[in-house]
Amino acid sequence: MIDVDIHKLLNLLVYNPEKPILLNSAFFLYFFTAFLLLYLAVGRSKEGRVAVFTIFSLYFFYMACGLYVGLVIISAIVDFNLSRWIYYSENQRKRKLLLILSIVLNLGLLFYFKYTDFFIGIVNDVTNGDIPFLKLLLPIGISFYTFENLSYTVDVYRREFKPVDNFMDYLFFLSFFPKLMMGPIVRAHDFIPQISKPYELNSEDIGKGIYLIMAGLFKKMVISDYINENFVQYIFDDPSKHTGLECLLGVYGYALIIYCDFSGYSDIAIGIARWTGFKIPPNFDSPYQSSNITEFWRRWHISLSSWLRDYLYIPLGGNRKGKVRQYINLSLTMLIGGFWHGASWNFIFWGAMHGAALAVDKVRLDWLKARGGGSTGWVGTIMKVGGVIITFHFVCFCWVFFKASTFHDAWSLLHQVAFDFQPEVWLELYNGYTTVFWVMLLGFILHFLPKRVETFTELALARVPLVGNVAIMVVFFYVLNQIMSLETMMPIYLQF
Repeated sequence: MIDVDIHKLLNLLVYNPEKPILLNSAFFLYFFTAFLLLYLAVGRSKEGRVAVFTIFSLYFFYMACGLYVGLVIISAIVDFNLSRWIYYSENQRKRKLLLILSIVLNLGLLFYFKYTDFFIGIVNDVTNGDIPFLKLLLPIGISFYTFENLSYTVDVYRREFKPVDNFMDYLFFLSFFPKLMMGPIVRAHDFIPQISKPYELNSEDIGKGIYLIMAGLFKKMVISDYINENFVQYIFDDPSKHTGLECLLGVYGYALIIYCDFSGYSDIAIGIARWTGFKIPPNFDSPYQSSNITEFWRRWHISLSSWLRDYLYIPLGGNRKGKVRQYINLSLTMLIGGFWHGASWNFIFWGAMHGAALAVDKVRLDWLKARGGGSTGWVGTIMKVGGVIITFHFVCFCWVFFKASTFHDAWSLLHQVAFDFQPEVWLELYNGYTTVFWVMLLGFILHFLPKRVETFTELALARVPLVGNVAIMVVFFYVLNQIMSLETMMPIYLQF
């Protein structure tokens, strides 16, 4: 009997491809409790904190994708050494060659796992060839830590940041488990200086952390998972079987799903980081409140948007080489941003649509600036509300291609909305999906709440004694367990 129990326990502690560890999985609660107890025990020692955090981070990654954890370690070894050679070399040609080597190695690794089959498919289509697909398993988080490696070596090359002397500090930064799988994309110059600071946890950190973790779990496990499992997935599986009204509501639902799913994970990551003494910038800022597409990309996936701006758009020339070149740079940046999301023509089209919209919006903003600015007063308010509605629907239109498996499915859904709307089925639809639509309404209401509501809640939690906060978390997890979906839903951005 004891041997059987030990065997079961060992099975739980070994990577299972059918049940990878996730921030919203039951195993993570035990993992995080053990981590936090050990982390607090060594809290006074910088070396102890780094060691505990790094070991748990690598184990977390192992439980998420098995032996691919080795890629994180190899990436850390390569870029730790290359960055130091770049920084301490006085030969500019050598420095540039080392930077190019870092870029080639990082992007080469990403392209091999993520895009090899995509380009094999293109070659086969063009040449009528029959090159077999490699069918590589995409390592979880590779897109995120690749971009972190690249920003680190580029910043070192620009002499904007001195490379770390301790390899464990860099491995700790790269493997930091709260953001390892799904971001945010953290810059080394924001994170690494915090490693040496004394670990101090105040009431503000506790309140902020609790709010972010609870909000993130609620968005992911209650709103996103429920709507996806009970409505949206049915629509996108075969849009042609549904009326245009169902398809439109399915698109609205997906807009909420992808926001709650991804921002929920980001909130959890930022909240956990806050509890462990690290401040990570927010990754989302109520993006559907945006009144134009430029504002939307300042609020959506902020860490990716800013990364593309600093390491792609500006090096391409930004707005320094004339208006036409600026519009081309915007379009090209978003096209590459779409390709970053996945090896699919759908993602490329999605990125191209956003790039074109950003270029058009830049023309509009320049025209308004030349006229002395936009409208004010009640006219300005109406224009802003109209801008929010138009921007939201453009983003939703693009989400159709982001979500749909093929172009055919995307156009099929749009065809249903345009030519087979059938508004008369609304009552039957409501009766069939009453709870889903109320959850959707709740999600949008929470999204459009003023920022001060979030600030008030954080401050209120900060004033609650530690015992009270523990009680709040226990009650929250109990309620969450009662209402969450029975099956753990894989995060959407895990595939990127």
